Amino acid sequence: MKSCLVVDDSKVIRKVARHILEGMDFAVAEASDGREALDHCVTTTPDVILLDWNMPVMSGMEFLRALRETTLESRPKVVFCTTENGTAHIRAAIDAGADEYVMKPFDREALASKLQIVGVV
Repeated sequence: MKSCLVVDDSKVIRKVARHILEGMDFAVAEASDGREALDHCVTTTPDVILLDWNMPVMSGMEFLRALRETTLESRPKVVFCTTENGTAHIRAAIDAGADEYVMKPFDREALASKLQIVGVV
């Protein structure tokens, strides 16, 4: 079973993403900020991370930079999930190490498409 870490400061978004992902047979873990996510990745590296941009403690961009500096044996795929839709934001996310980008609000079809693009479904 593939695993996904949902990183978002919104409990509602985490719940919606969990529901969609579990329906796609993913094991789902949650983190409410980038620091929690980084700690999780060091102990249990997921196959894919659904990552919010704007969060307290450590933003999505800060998390991506920190993740690149870790010594994890395998790198999880990262799908940015945010309301930021400017091309500069998308380019910055990809440059920082994101594999794909999905806009909020998202549905099962949009998320499944992005997960297929990154090769985890």
